[in-house]
Amino acid sequence: MSLPSRIYPIVDRANWVERLGGAGARLIQLRVKDLQGDALLAEIRAARAHADRHGVCLVLNDYWRIALDEGIGFVHLGQEDLDGADLTAMRAAGLQLGVSTHSAAELDRALSVRPDYIALGPVWPTRLKQMPWAPQGVERLGEWKALVGDVPLVAIGGITLARAASCLAAGADCVSAVSDFIAHPDPEGQVRAWLAVTRAAA
Repeated sequence: MSLPSRIYPIVDRANWVERLGGAGARLIQLRVKDLQGDALLAEIRAARAHADRHGVCLVLNDYWRIALDEGIGFVHLGQEDLDGADLTAMRAAGLQLGVSTHSAAELDRALSVRPDYIALGPVWPTRLKQMPWAPQGVERLGEWKALVGDVPLVAIGGITLARAASCLAAGADCVSAVSDFIAHPDPEGQVRAWLAVTRAAA
């Protein structure tokens, strides 16, 4: 089991899939929290069109029903999202699944649904949202990797270009970030820099 890239930008709008995909990112998550109904659907469809054009594996956050309806092949769910998800329908449709984890109990639950990757975070403090969990630290990545075995491990939370290689060295298979891409003055250049760093760490 493997992911198509060692870098994993998370974005909130379809135009970022176009920009970052055009710069070489091949695994991008669309996480939209402020749209509903037709506006949400239009954003997801636009993101998929950009992803198809650039050969990007698009991961849709939360909206597994829309992923099924629209033929999007990968979703990411948080622990609370697992409660209402029809995992049987998702697997029957061939939908791939990533799951967030922050504790040993959450890891056990995530592994029980046979995910296609496990995300661990926050590795460092993050400014994007209030987290009830303390920063995990890079050492925890090695502990998690020993537990998940062949399941790809994604590191997320407070990760920057300067920190990416240490996550991979500690055991992560892939490194993910939001603000280090979309809040950077040169997002496309940042993608290329992350790709270079993660290739050197291989």
